[in-house]
Amino acid sequence: MSDLTSSSITLDAARDRASEAIEARFLVEQGGFTLDLDLLLPGRGVTAIFGHSGSGKTTLLRCLAGLARPTQGKLVVNGEVWLDTERKIFLPTHKRPLGYVFQEASLFPHLSVQKNLRFGLDRVAAAERRVDLAQAAELLGIGHLLERMPAGLSGGERQRVGIARALLTSPRLLLLDEPLASLDQKRKLEILPYLERLHDELDIPMLYVSHAPEEVARLADHLVLLEGGRALASGPIGDTLARLDLPLAFFDDASIVMEGVVTEHDERYGLLSLLLPGGRAALRFVHAPIYIGKTLRVTIKARDVSLMTGIYEHEFSSVLNVLPAKVVEIADDSNPAQVVVRLDVDGSPLLVRVTRYSLDRLEIAIGMQVWAQVKAVSLLA
Repeated sequence: MSDLTSSSITLDAARDRASEAIEARFLVEQGGFTLDLDLLLPGRGVTAIFGHSGSGKTTLLRCLAGLARPTQGKLVVNGEVWLDTERKIFLPTHKRPLGYVFQEASLFPHLSVQKNLRFGLDRVAAAERRVDLAQAAELLGIGHLLERMPAGLSGGERQRVGIARALLTSPRLLLLDEPLASLDQKRKLEILPYLERLHDELDIPMLYVSHAPEEVARLADHLVLLEGGRALASGPIGDTLARLDLPLAFFDDASIVMEGVVTEHDERYGLLSLLLPGGRAALRFVHAPIYIGKTLRVTIKARDVSLMTGIYEHEFSSVLNVLPAKVVEIADDSNPAQVVVRLDVDGSPLLVRVTRYSLDRLEIAIGMQVWAQVKAVSLLA
């Protein structure tokens, strides 16, 4: 009897996981361009769609939204079938419970911020609303703008209103097509914390199109890399950024993402201590309130890591962050004088770019235990 019960629980859990997923298969032929994708994406969190211009990012979003009709395809969002060409199912855009945020907010210029928001809210029956106006305004920090007209808003404020309006449609899927592309760096830094709040506080899956690695590293849980209308990779961001068979690992600013738990503030030296896989790290103190026990995301660039072998004497080095690691892969860099090394740090990947000379001098090989000296750790906040 206990075996039957256990099997039943396992099957129920499998069904739950299956229902919290986005199955997207699309074949689209437009002139000389073909989009041919078969993706299984998480039904929660943020999935970043990353690639160069012309890789198919916006075409993918248009298929998800029903604005483009694939020759062949299937789209199931957390158990709901929106498209199945074999069964002749095609849910039109206005019947798909989704929000779409474009590069430009496209607010109604003759309506106040509050009336723009009500336009999104009124599209949904009261019984089906998952987000109310007060909650959306609070999440995006626009409560003080409600009586303003769009012409009096900054670019960042307009985009935050546009995102809030999309949220008020109570979407089961939120699509963001390079929402920060038209903003300057100051406005981007202004709006990113609000996007992080959406990730942390709302249970709405988001697909975030971008060609900016820093946005992807900061926001995404899952990463899809597109090239020429096809997916080169799709997987958790930490693993995907560190894959040496993908071009991302060979960018000048190639980096990995780790999560750590805050353990201490050192006010005297302006340092924050973070418990990472494999050990502790110290990074420059951030002035915003950060609480002990809070989980934070950091990025470490491959160029900011060096390798040591043998016994490490921590007190004789100015490098504060030193993690024990194992060499798992070595690949040639585009620069023939360098190589890229992938390390395993207590189950988490770490990339290192070193000279070929240093690799040979230290006799570094796959399977070897080394010390990773991390010269800089950047807080993604």
